[in-house]
Amino acid sequence: MALEITRCVTDDDYEAWRRVRIAVIPYERTQSLTELREGDKPERLMLLARADGEVVGHGLAQPSDSSGGGSVIPRVLEGHRRRGVGTALLERLVAHVGELGLPTVRAGADDDGSLAFAHRFGFEEVNREVEQTYRLTGPVEPTPAPEGIEVVTAQERPGLWEASYERFGLEALADFAVDTPLDVSPERWARDWLVDPMFLALHDGEVVGCAGVGLDPDQPTRAENGLTAVRRDWRRRGLAVHLKLVTLAWAAEHGIEEVYTWTQDGNAAMRTLNERLGYDTTMIGIQLARPLAGLLGNP
Repeated sequence: MALEITRCVTDDDYEAWRRVRIAVIPYERTQSLTELREGDKPERLMLLARADGEVVGHGLAQPSDSSGGGSVIPRVLEGHRRRGVGTALLERLVAHVGELGLPTVRAGADDDGSLAFAHRFGFEEVNREVEQTYRLTGPVEPTPAPEGIEVVTAQERPGLWEASYERFGLEALADFAVDTPLDVSPERWARDWLVDPMFLALHDGEVVGCAGVGLDPDQPTRAENGLTAVRRDWRRRGLAVHLKLVTLAWAAEHGIEEVYTWTQDGNAAMRTLNERLGYDTTMIGIQLARPLAGLLGNP
């Protein structure tokens, strides 16, 4: 087998990268070509693996949202596994994390094969995420908004999401139930954490809550919940329930049949809220990490 690993450069490369992801994890939304292009930064490495000229896998490495970490994602199409493709991809991805000067390598697994692969290279579990899915069978009626709250979309008010980073975003990120604090720059907040539509709860013109719907260009009847968060001083007033129901009502009106969300296993409050609304637990994802030092020859 002649294995070749190259960077994604052309639109055809990016589309081939997308097709690998869709084939390996069809149950998750894959970014569109436009979104991938918009997120193309020097610190992000996207790879394609070809065996005898045929695309058999892909890779992604970039700074993770966790402080001091670099995410690595090697994926290989079924039927081409256990031939060294994943290891070759991982080696390139880990080298990139080293070039970025990040001391920790982070990865994820949601099936036994991926987990075994990660364990072979010394990755250990650090967090778990729970996927919960809401199946829409008819219209959804939101609860009334708490007094003093106006709900708009970020798309209706350009610049409002970006301006929410300091007062709202940093607090929401700090409340994630994860092993390492999140370190998300204002640029990544604006680029990676905004979905369309993103509903914003305003009090006196200031963002105090959000919830959104990420549409899937490849599966038009399935969508992912964007970040659902409420500022601490506005919790326990029914705002999270209201915002979540607003997103589900919008989804129902736009022909969505399933909405899924990923929540940290340690965030019992949000998982319980989802269960109350009728979400079912559908999958468990395992987050893993290990030091860069000693991994595939790194000093």
